[in-house]
Amino acid sequence: MPGLIGKKVGMTSVFSVEGKSIPCTVIEAGPCVVTQVKTIEKDGYAALQLGFDEKKEKNTTKPLCGHFKKAGTTPKRKLVEFSGYDAEYKLGDVIDVTLFEGTEFVDVVGTTKGKGFQGVVKRHGFGGVGEATHGQHNRQRKPGSIGACSTPSRVFKGMRMGGRMGGDRVTVQNLRVLKVIAENNLLLVKGSIPGAKGSYVIIEK
Repeated sequence: MPGLIGKKVGMTSVFSVEGKSIPCTVIEAGPCVVTQVKTIEKDGYAALQLGFDEKKEKNTTKPLCGHFKKAGTTPKRKLVEFSGYDAEYKLGDVIDVTLFEGTEFVDVVGTTKGKGFQGVVKRHGFGGVGEATHGQHNRQRKPGSIGACSTPSRVFKGMRMGGRMGGDRVTVQNLRVLKVIAENNLLLVKGSIPGAKGSYVIIEK
């Protein structure tokens, strides 16, 4: 789907016409530069590779420096491929947040915050075992039984247990576009999106 690379700025709220407070996320969407045009004849599929956010040349490998120089642009931190654009673009063209003007809903792809190792109460929403009364020892936040003993003599695959949480690629679909602020390259969408402040996201129509 056509879209842009962006950066999560943070959350705020706006007021609707009826006077209701709507929580929303502010995204710095673009401007993105076309760094490669892929065609069916040459690559087997049609797509645009977009680059976003400046990067120092001394921190960029020589092959990538040549790649960006061919497109006539400075080195970029984030590269993502998109397909399905209506208009024709060539190397070096800039696509900004005006792409979403007139768009009612978007999908946002991001990486969730990493939480490290977490127990079952936080990771899977378990209620814990029992209450602290009636001689309960120290098992308030334990998972309880994870399987029978002699039958089946093993723990089934997929058993919800403690482990690494977060750091996953997540897509949030059908977020309503509340406002497009073209002069500041800002996009306001209703609700929350995955990731921490300053993390990269992909916004698709």
